[in-house]
Amino acid sequence: MKPIISSALFAVLFVSNANAQIKYGVKAGINIANWQGDAVKSLGSVIDLTNGLVNTKNRTGFHIGGYVDIPLAENISIEPGLQYSQKGFTLVGNLKIDALKFIGANASAKIQADYIDIPILLKANLSKGLFVYAGPQVAVLVKNNLHLNAGILGISLFSQDLNLTNNFNKTDITMVGGMGYRLDNGLQIAAGYDYGMSRVDKNSSFKAYNRAVKISLGLTF
Repeated sequence: MKPIISSALFAVLFVSNANAQIKYGVKAGINIANWQGDAVKSLGSVIDLTNGLVNTKNRTGFHIGGYVDIPLAENISIEPGLQYSQKGFTLVGNLKIDALKFIGANASAKIQADYIDIPILLKANLSKGLFVYAGPQVAVLVKNNLHLNAGILGISLFSQDLNLTNNFNKTDITMVGGMGYRLDNGLQIAAGYDYGMSRVDKNSSFKAYNRAVKISLGLTF
């Protein structure tokens, strides 16, 4: 993976020195994130035994950042970027007892993992406005909190954040792919997928990987 990233960076520097028509842009949007892997599959098997008392959910977050579009050839460009990106995983429990349904007792545990994503994408323009992209990404962990919450009747009775940053790997190597559409005025919409290839756990005590769907709006200047 490192040689791939190094080669992409070399291409960026080479084209920049060739006075290519470089464009800059900003983007922001929604992340729909979770974990996948053997550990999560095992957790799912345990959850199945609870008959709906505990459920898994995606963590819905956001990403925001910028990028540089550097032409390599006609309809082909390379796009390094920098984004603040929220990922993670959620467990939600509900007390489903018929006589007590009215109190709406519930609890949740949410892994709130925030990263700085550094993608280096190869972009191809297929037709007017339509493009696809793919490439490697290095994600640097900023913080990872476990947020615990419990309540009834929509009122939070217990809420606590535990800092787990030191228990997780600082970097995550990811493959990114997606497609989008750009208007003549530079406004674009895109949807992509982050496929984490590095274990999130620093001590390798469980096997889980980041996954995230990203839907974004961007503007190229």
